[in-house]
Amino acid sequence: MTLEAQYNNRALVPDHPAVIQGWRDRAEATRAATPPIEIAYGPGPREVMDLFEAAPDAPIAVFLHGGYWQALDRSWFSGIAPALAAHGVSLAIPSYDLCPDVRLGRILRQVRTAVEVVRARNGRRPVVFGHSAGGHMAACMLSEGRAAAAMAISGVFDLVPLIPTSLNQALRLDAAEAAALSPIHWPAPDGSTPGGTVLDCVVGGDESPEFLRQSRMMTELWGAKGVETRYEALPGLNHFTVLDPFFRMDSKQVERVTLFSQNGH
Repeated sequence: MTLEAQYNNRALVPDHPAVIQGWRDRAEATRAATPPIEIAYGPGPREVMDLFEAAPDAPIAVFLHGGYWQALDRSWFSGIAPALAAHGVSLAIPSYDLCPDVRLGRILRQVRTAVEVVRARNGRRPVVFGHSAGGHMAACMLSEGRAAAAMAISGVFDLVPLIPTSLNQALRLDAAEAAALSPIHWPAPDGSTPGGTVLDCVVGGDESPEFLRQSRMMTELWGAKGVETRYEALPGLNHFTVLDPFFRMDSKQVERVTLFSQNGH
């Protein structure tokens, strides 16, 4: 398979529109039942996050959405909140600007600000977890000491393979920028600075070889540098259905996010 084929997840999963519609349906039901608190973390119209509070003093996890930094927003993923709320964990979901309107480095700066606003709200570094592009950014937040722990779901940790694909029409990455923004080249969290040193890399077992490789590579690379890493390929799940466990309060993945949140800094 070419890199174009392996990173074009919508083409790899022909029924992805139905899965994405399921995200939307769950999100709308959640928002109707428990409207979120809207928090502006910057002046822009997309610099807003939804906060679903489990309780006023509950730990807060931050979910970073995917879409290859060029699609979707916070409103699609509200359906993750009830599973965490059942365990006493609040959920913050920020939107951010999208490529090609901004460059990827600008998006990372926005996510940094959003995470710091969450931390200031309850005085604790949040657990940060994210899907696809959000998995990339979750690892970045852990490297920078902003997260108590991170879970990257189908993350992209080396951006260089995206350069020859059609995805780069919006991202506009060159080799230098792709390398600079790839967390495989960032310092592994080692405990010498505040922040967490635990990274879970979760990926769908039916995803392309490149997505499986990216998650294995990240766990092996940071694991060799002392980070407590964990790699898990979930059988039968693809790049979109890999989010299914996060809608279930009894899933191992929700339990892991809960554990990280309860042990957060």
